[in-house]
Amino acid sequence: MHARAGAQPSWLRRATGAVAASITRHPLRWGAGWAVVVLVALAATATTARFELTWAVLLALLIAPSLIATIIVLAATPRRRLDQHSSVFGHFFVRYVTLVLAFVAWCASIVLGATISTSIQLAAEGREDEVAGIGFELLAGVVPIVAVVLWGAFIARCAWFLARIRGWREAPEETGIPARLLATRPRRRRVVIGLAHPGLLIATGVLACAGLLVAESAELVLNL
Repeated sequence: MHARAGAQPSWLRRATGAVAASITRHPLRWGAGWAVVVLVALAATATTARFELTWAVLLALLIAPSLIATIIVLAATPRRRLDQHSSVFGHFFVRYVTLVLAFVAWCASIVLGATISTSIQLAAEGREDEVAGIGFELLAGVVPIVAVVLWGAFIARCAWFLARIRGWREAPEETGIPARLLATRPRRRRVVIGLAHPGLLIATGVLACAGLLVAESAELVLNL
């Protein structure tokens, strides 16, 4: 009897099933493997003509699995779960680090403002009518860099939350994640929790931010 039209070959079904089972058992390994593949693609496209657009797409793909899983996990987890897993020391330490980073950012903004002011004056060469235009061009180049840095801080904060509610194991037995999250799909729940790993998120997030900073800095230097 002939196979039904559109039916998958048996070898393809077996291969698909084996891959799905492997992803379910080792989601973190597959997430790390995905990151390695994207990084190789980034290195291969570094000299292409559409460098910035290609890098933006690949960097988004780099962080997408872990970020999407993180959003699913954190969106379903109420804030009180974090309070149950957080210590007094952790509470104050995180706020101490936040204040230090805020002070560093404030100092950097002063230096950056003085640098921009000097650059505008030098570039305008006394032509007052060009000062505003040059200032807006520099601002357009600096704002994306600041946004990327703030995005990196957001990723670090999310990773800290993940470490509090699920720990560092690939497949933790007990977590602070609500049981209702994908309760009827245990395999999908395991994959989502495995990909929402603080180490994977911070690694891909830092690499993505670094790549964006390189691209934005290169464009800013070329425009000066």
